[in-house]
Amino acid sequence: MDRLVNTVRPYAWGSPTAIPELLGVAPTGEPQAEMWMGAHPGAPSRTERGPLNEVVAADPVRELGKPAVDKFGPRLPFLLKVLAAGAPLSLQVHPDLDQARAGFAAEEAAGIPVDAPHRTYKDANHKPELICALTPFEGLCGFRDPAAAADLIAELGVDSLKPYVDLLHAHPEEAALREVLTALLTADREEMAHTVAEAAAAAERLGGDHAPFANLAHHFPGDPGVIAAMLLNHVRLQPGEALYLGAGVPHAYFDGTGVEIMANSDNVLRCGLTPKHVDVTELLRVVRFESNDPAVLRPEASPSGEEVYETPIDEFRLSRFVRAEGAAPTDVTAPTPQILLSVAGRPKAGEVTLAPGESVFVPAGEKTELSGVGTVFRATVVA
Repeated sequence: MDRLVNTVRPYAWGSPTAIPELLGVAPTGEPQAEMWMGAHPGAPSRTERGPLNEVVAADPVRELGKPAVDKFGPRLPFLLKVLAAGAPLSLQVHPDLDQARAGFAAEEAAGIPVDAPHRTYKDANHKPELICALTPFEGLCGFRDPAAAADLIAELGVDSLKPYVDLLHAHPEEAALREVLTALLTADREEMAHTVAEAAAAAERLGGDHAPFANLAHHFPGDPGVIAAMLLNHVRLQPGEALYLGAGVPHAYFDGTGVEIMANSDNVLRCGLTPKHVDVTELLRVVRFESNDPAVLRPEASPSGEEVYETPIDEFRLSRFVRAEGAAPTDVTAPTPQILLSVAGRPKAGEVTLAPGESVFVPAGEKTELSGVGTVFRATVVA
C-alpha cells in the first residue's frame, strides 16, 4: 500500500483551524477548505512511487483491478476529501451523466476553453456526492414543500417578495419552484439587492428558522441566492450522519467538518451565493424541481464491524470502522481500489500506523488488515 501525501486547498470559505486541528499541525492563518485524497489531476495525492494519477495510469489493472477498469475505465472513479467549511459555499447543483456528456460535448464543439470563467462543463462525468459529518454540520439540501417555503418568505413581511409567495401558493409544485427560482435569478440586480437587504434585516430580527438566511446575507449582501436558499431544506447533521446528493438536487454547505466522497468530476452549476458565473438557462435544465425531505443517512453495521453508508451509485462506496481497545484485526482486502483515512486514534492499516488525517491507497487485491484503536473511513467502488 501507499502512504498518501495530500494537498489542502485554501478556498476562501474554508475554516482556518479545522483541518490543522485534525492533522495536529499549527494553522497557517489562511483558510484550509478541503484536503483531497485520490488521483484527481488537479491535485493528485503523492506517493513514494509518484503522483497517484501517474501510478494508476502506469498499470490500471494492477492498481484498480480488472472489474473496476472494465466498469469505469482506467482511472480512479472517486475523490475523497476532508471538507471544512468556515463560511457558506455557493448554492449549487450537479448534472446527471447524460447532461454532463451532452454539455461537455457542446462546449467543446463551441471552442470554449476549459478554464474560461463562463465555461459550465469541465468534463463529461456526473458528480454525485456524499458528505458525512465529523462535527456538527449545517447546510441546505433539496427543495422545501412550496407552501412551507411560501410561509417562511411571507413571515419576513417584505412587500417585494409577495409575488413569489403568491407563485408558490398558486401553481403545482414543479411549476411553482421553477417560476420562482427563474424569477429570482433573472430579476434586476439592483432591485433584488434592495429586496435582499430588507429581507436580511427582517430575518435578523425574527431569528429562529430565519437566522441561517440572515447569516447568508451577511456573507453575500444583495445576492438573490439568499432568497433562493429559502426555497431549500435547512439541514443539521450530527457526527456520523450523512447526506447523499444526487443529480439535480440544489444544495449548499454552511459550517462544519466532514468526510466527503464524490465521483471524479468538476461539473458544478451555481445558483447563487457566489461572484462566479451563473448559467441560468443550463441551470434550469439541470435542476430537479421537486420537494423532498432530506434523507439523513446513518451507517448500517455489518458483522465485521464495517458501517456502510448506502447510496444508489457505484463510483464510490463509503464506510467506516470504529475500533475499540481489544478488537480483533479486520480483514479489508478487496478486489477493488481503496483509500483508508484515519480521523481518530492511531489505527494501523497493515503495518502502517495512521494518525488522524493520514491515509493510504490500497491497490486492488492487496491483503490488508485494520488493527489498533481509532476510526477509519474506507472509500472504494462497487464493481
